Amino acid sequence: MKIAIINGPNLNLLGKRETDIYGNISFEEFLETLRKKYAPIEIHYFQSNVEGELINELQRAGFEYNGIVLNPGGYTHTSVAIGDAVAAITA
Repeated sequence: MKIAIINGPNLNLLGKRETDIYGNISFEEFLETLRKKYAPIEIHYFQSNVEGELINELQRAGFEYNGIVLNPGGYTHTSVAIGDAVAAITA
């Protein structure tokens, strides 16, 4: 099984910004824990602050992976284009 985790803007700052809210562990550290805990599953990680890069990755991963975990960050409420990219994934 192959899972893609795709994170949007500012999630590269986890562990550094507002640690009283988001904690002091970076996503890369959390990802290491996930990969150890779920070793049989291939976990691919992608993060970008750029909307178009997120769309490109969604389109690529949508046809290559068994599942996608998406946190589009600030684009959650504003990006029609990301919503369209998600709607195009049929698998």
